[in-house]
Amino acid sequence: MASSPGILTDWPWTPLGSFKYVILAPGFIYSIYQYVVKDETERDTSSLVIIPLLLWRMIHNQIWITLSRHRTAKGNARIVDKGLEFDQVDRERNWDDQILLNGLLFYLVANLTSKGRELPLWRTDGAVITFLLHAGPVEFLYYWLHRALHHHYLYSRYHSHHHSSIVTEPITSVIHPFAEHLAYFLLFAVPMLTVLFNGTASLGVYALYLSYIDFMNNMGHCNFEFIPNRVFTLFPPLKYLMYTPSFHSLHHTQFRTNYSLFMPFYDYIYGTVDKSSDSLYQKSLKREEEVADVVHLTHLTTPESIYHQRLGFPELASRPHTSTWYLHFLYPITMGSVLLTWIYARTFVVERNRFEKLNIQTWAIFKFNVQYLFQWQNQSINSLIEEAIVEAEQKGCKVLTLGLLNQGEELNIYGGLYVQRNPKLRVRVVDGSSLAVAVVLNSIPKCATQVLLTGKLTKVACALAYSLCQRGIQVDVLREEELRKLNKSSNAKFESNLMVSKGCSQNIWLVGDDVTNEEQLKAPKGTTFIPFSQLPPKVIRKDCYYHCTPAMKAPPSIQNLHSCENWLARRVMSAWRIAGVVHAMEGWTEHECGYSISNVDQVWKATLGHGFQPLPTPTPCAST
Repeated sequence: MASSPGILTDWPWTPLGSFKYVILAPGFIYSIYQYVVKDETERDTSSLVIIPLLLWRMIHNQIWITLSRHRTAKGNARIVDKGLEFDQVDRERNWDDQILLNGLLFYLVANLTSKGRELPLWRTDGAVITFLLHAGPVEFLYYWLHRALHHHYLYSRYHSHHHSSIVTEPITSVIHPFAEHLAYFLLFAVPMLTVLFNGTASLGVYALYLSYIDFMNNMGHCNFEFIPNRVFTLFPPLKYLMYTPSFHSLHHTQFRTNYSLFMPFYDYIYGTVDKSSDSLYQKSLKREEEVADVVHLTHLTTPESIYHQRLGFPELASRPHTSTWYLHFLYPITMGSVLLTWIYARTFVVERNRFEKLNIQTWAIFKFNVQYLFQWQNQSINSLIEEAIVEAEQKGCKVLTLGLLNQGEELNIYGGLYVQRNPKLRVRVVDGSSLAVAVVLNSIPKCATQVLLTGKLTKVACALAYSLCQRGIQVDVLREEELRKLNKSSNAKFESNLMVSKGCSQNIWLVGDDVTNEEQLKAPKGTTFIPFSQLPPKVIRKDCYYHCTPAMKAPPSIQNLHSCENWLARRVMSAWRIAGVVHAMEGWTEHECGYSISNVDQVWKATLGHGFQPLPTPTPCAST
């Protein structure tokens, strides 16, 4: 929002929320109706291409979003180092509003004027006229409009909303108040209406011109430089006809320079070119890929998670992973991605963060949860994980943490398999079990005297049982075989605190993977379920409390944290991810993987010392 919002700041359809696309329904329905009822000789196909054109523009923008976020996470050729925050993501979530506005106006022109009907596929003379009008009147008028928008009166009421984003993303280019977008549309309408009324318009020219505008807008705000220097060396005048991402980035950091739309020509004429434009361009091109001190290795979860990743849809990535109705329309793409993982999979950089002096990256394996359930997939998954560890080693990484199902006893002995295969590893492999145990222990109310432990008995579960028994808390299980396994992993003198539950009357349940619906139904009303597993249990009881998987709130000093980690809330990080950060901050040199586990109290104290905060338990004390 602008600092002092003026009239027509808000978009008219904002109250509709995600149903705002219905504003296109009248124009679309009318176009279909006209096509159906008229004779074949009178049918007009011009208005029928509006929806495909709008879809193409949205896909085009999304490609730029994904590409930009991936490249800036890697770090090579990045222009501005500052991180994004959730407030910018929230401010830029309506990036598609300008596409809806264009579609609405296109329908009005196509259906209310005879000139907008029966347009040919292509006309070269119309293309030439469009280009000349853009390079002349449009660029010139935009330059002076842009300078006017930087006057205090207009800047505070409108343009400051756009400049709230110092670190730009491709969609930053279209984040303006409604009134400002109307002004821009009038400018871009100059060549489009001219060719329309002089009879040289064509569908191809309109599609090409709008794609050009989107391309240049996205490129100028992508925050990484990719235009090679040889382009300007071979054709020096291009410097005045095409800006670069670094050129426009200076406008967002310096504010009073580089006002041009896409062609810096007028900045050179009127002396508003930033003096550091050339040096920043060269510096950005030479910037190498960032070396991460800590890498968190995760993977995709559900098929829909491709949209909830940071590289997916920004709005979905900025909130916990929940089902969204409109993703059903993308079912073919979703299923296509699932099929692709069976044929081709690799590791890719998802996110980068900075914490004091540490550079942190999140890498993801292109595999879904379900693929970790098939034993015949183990070799493929292990190869990908080991390749990621070796790559991190070669790049000078200090610590690599294994997230979600990338660690498992059956898969890789909690990560110990990779250390056995590579005994000279300098990068420390951390499974985060110690911190996960500490988080769960500190999520249990202090007055609790009895808990029930159920689900798959992993290393974390055994360590939890041992720690709770040490504290004098009775640990119950549902089956005899679970009792035998825990007794084997626990100290003999604490056996009296381990027993099979007789009535499932415990109000605190520690649950892991494979906990069944039938088991949950045995819990009394008001029970608190506290997961110790990587994945959350299925919520089937509305009369009980469900704590999140082991996680903590990140300190404010962690930068560029603008997406949610799977189902976790904003600025909340999983214990397994935090463990690697703490491991590196403390300078610990041992691996934490295999069947070994670090000192839980020491890890907890170090984690709190670095500013990570425990999450509140969602229930009052309930002991039995």
